[in-house]
Amino acid sequence: MSRKDGLVTKPASIFASPPAADGGLADGVLTLVRGSANPSGVERYLIVGDATRRPIQSIAPAPGVTLPPPSVVHTLFRLKILHINDLHGHIARLTPGPRPQDAFPILPRIVWRVRQQRAAAARDARTGVLFLTAGDDISGSVFDDLLGRDVASYQCHASYRLYTAAGVDAGCLGNHDLDIGARLLAHALRQDAGFPLLAANLVGDPALTEVVHPAALLVVKGLRIGLIGLMTGAQVRQAPQGGLHVADPLQTVRNLLPTLRPLCDVVVILSHLGYSQQGEFMGDVELARQLSPEDVHLIIGGHSHHVLNENGLSPHHIVNGIPIVQAGALGRFLGEVTLTHTDKTDVSDACLLDTTNLPLDEGFEQVAVRPLLIKAQEQFRKPLGRVQTSDDCSAEAVRNDFAVGELALANFVSDALVQRCWRHKLNVDFAMIDASVLRAGVAAGETLTYGDWFNIMPYADTIRLYRLSGQQIAELLQDNARRACRLGEPHTERGFVHFSHQVRYQIDLGDSRNTARATHMRIAGLPLGYLKQHTFLVASHTFFRESALPWEAWVQQPALPLVNTRAWPYAETGLFLRAEIVAYIEAHGGVTAVAGARKDGRLHMEYANPSPIPHPVPRAAPVPQPVP
Repeated sequence: MSRKDGLVTKPASIFASPPAADGGLADGVLTLVRGSANPSGVERYLIVGDATRRPIQSIAPAPGVTLPPPSVVHTLFRLKILHINDLHGHIARLTPGPRPQDAFPILPRIVWRVRQQRAAAARDARTGVLFLTAGDDISGSVFDDLLGRDVASYQCHASYRLYTAAGVDAGCLGNHDLDIGARLLAHALRQDAGFPLLAANLVGDPALTEVVHPAALLVVKGLRIGLIGLMTGAQVRQAPQGGLHVADPLQTVRNLLPTLRPLCDVVVILSHLGYSQQGEFMGDVELARQLSPEDVHLIIGGHSHHVLNENGLSPHHIVNGIPIVQAGALGRFLGEVTLTHTDKTDVSDACLLDTTNLPLDEGFEQVAVRPLLIKAQEQFRKPLGRVQTSDDCSAEAVRNDFAVGELALANFVSDALVQRCWRHKLNVDFAMIDASVLRAGVAAGETLTYGDWFNIMPYADTIRLYRLSGQQIAELLQDNARRACRLGEPHTERGFVHFSHQVRYQIDLGDSRNTARATHMRIAGLPLGYLKQHTFLVASHTFFRESALPWEAWVQQPALPLVNTRAWPYAETGLFLRAEIVAYIEAHGGVTAVAGARKDGRLHMEYANPSPIPHPVPRAAPVPQPVP
């Protein structure tokens, strides 16, 4: 059926009518249902059920479904897999030009190569082609706004709709694919995904149970390819009290493989775990070390944005006999892997193609991409107001001074966050933001557009609420003092926190990071020492301090004590941070000093050696009043 928005026609649903949430069978039994074949003729079978709780005893075909027979190979067969990951909605790169053709196309160049390979395979009975995505298909592009804020305001999932038109055969979920929430993601899958999405170790949310599968079985010219989808538990937006759960990927694969392997000629893990991880979360390297190359022939990865095998299959990326591939991020590369199958399967080639060097599929760009691009550009160029402030809110300040004291643009965002929470009747006491929320800046005197602000806050963070005691806040401020950039050291991301004007304090850097301390701490004018037992409602955002993990791992080697904010319980509001700040900007006519884009002395930095940069003494600041 056609869509009212005039965009690409909605694809036919690939989702069969599966049994109940538990597969309709006992634990340890999964169901095989038939999905629709795609236009290139790939047959798709979907596995239904929970693979995380215990070893799978059997995979039972649903009524009327027959298991595909083993391939009978008399000569070698080559399977070419084209793969992408972490596009984050970068279907095209928008530019300042006024016309849709001013944008640099990315996906249409990838589609050109996919269609070229499929045309060649159509002429050769011994060659097959699959096109796969390894997750994080949204979050970080202006196309995200077409998703709306909920089901009622939903327009389309640009990536899923265009991937369907491009002939993607299957994909796995990434952590950022859940940024929009399980309910809206499930709606997007039903509306726009004409291919199966896999995540064997994601369970517990009823909205996703029927539209996300643990595994799939694809049949290409008689060759049966088993796909297992895995996703990382890192940086997943979910309410801690909700049922959504990311289980151990290794145990999930071990539960599934013994029963799935006999049904397949080739097994591929489609992974959004990251190349190699330390600590709580497992990566592809760690996973491969625990698996047999007889059972798993290839891991196609994502999440960590690694550029692997750019100039050919490298022995450095073959772990325990299992090749690992990954294609960077943001559509810079298209990955290609060739598996050669006779009585055994070998990965015989792997490389990356620079998408800027690929020709453009003009038909796909005109018919599929341009209507979405026009809609995105309309939003991208929407004026929000003027930039009027005497304090430095530039990109230079944001990128260089994010952890050396007050940041005028961070003051603006944190104060705006408090105001917007009040507008939603969330009676927060103050707000705190991670410095990594801001990725660019603004220049005084400019007209600010939505696209300008999107470049400053490109991520789909939502607003979280924490209940913290005065004691916890005092510990956080002390922790922040240890994270501040010190004279003579590189400015690396470290999770430095900026607070709204209600919080005022001084950082004494001391002689070393261990001796740095926060002093003169006050909340709403009262000394924090008198408020240790008081409880405060604090507004923040998803992924708070997540980008600080590498710095924390490095700096804690000498046993520097740091606060683990990721262990704090929180409540999700469902409000998108960027949308709320944009509403605040529009209400105030832009980014202005009156609205909070200024330094007001809420933080004073005291250096052991006198700093050449003067810092104001902490003083009281006028409290911005709610906009009627």
